[in-house]
Amino acid sequence: MQQIVNFIIRNKTFLLFLLLFSISIFFTVQSHSYHKSKFINSANFLTGGVYNSINNISEYFHLKSQNEILAKENNRLKAILYNSQTKRNTSYIDSVTFNALYKFRTAQVIKNSYNATNNVLLVNRGIKDHIKQDFGVITDKGILGIVDQTSKNYATVLSVLNSKSNISAQLKNSNHFGTLKWDGKSHVYTQLIDIAKNAILKKGDTIITSGRSSIFPKGVLVGTINDFKLDPSENSYIINIKLFNDMANIEHVYIIENVNLPEIKKLLNE
Repeated sequence: MQQIVNFIIRNKTFLLFLLLFSISIFFTVQSHSYHKSKFINSANFLTGGVYNSINNISEYFHLKSQNEILAKENNRLKAILYNSQTKRNTSYIDSVTFNALYKFRTAQVIKNSYNATNNVLLVNRGIKDHIKQDFGVITDKGILGIVDQTSKNYATVLSVLNSKSNISAQLKNSNHFGTLKWDGKSHVYTQLIDIAKNAILKKGDTIITSGRSSIFPKGVLVGTINDFKLDPSENSYIINIKLFNDMANIEHVYIIENVNLPEIKKLLNE
């Protein structure tokens, strides 16, 4: 307390000046509308800048929750998109009693390999999240792979960049279909084999899933035709496809469940 008193005594002249200066500014602002408006605008500018900075910082620390919200919304929209395609491809479904054929769940990739011969990803969803073997996995850009093994909290995904992966795909502009089979060379490309030689091919054409399996709905993006050649021994084309996904940069994914998969498996086994 004594130090404060000493400070005031030492600087009494300067403090008196500040007091009188502040009083003069106050009366000037109050008595002149022009000065008052300028003062208010300046104050709003300063406080607005401060609040904007605080808001930007707050938004930065809430990015994770915002990303989760966006992922859930994308998940909902994908379910609507692919199930509406299923509705259009069937003639007997009553839209009132229709139960969605495909369910979507969000997940995050926590380990990713793309340079091995048999690449596998690890996602943070497992048995407790109702994830099972043979569920499809995609991103917002296209196909990624198929669930292989599951534990309580995690699941491994057999990547499209895996020599054991066999996924049915087709040309978007026709019904010619074949099998995605990676040659193990580049993580940017995969191959579509067994395309009939009478198929009309063009560089840049889009490849999608065919819907001829119980794992993926029809229409999930795969990539575009980069080049192709005729396989003389098989009398069919081998197509080199540039993937839409950047397989070296995968984080958020969607896991697809075909609700009729157990019934289909049981029937095929019988």
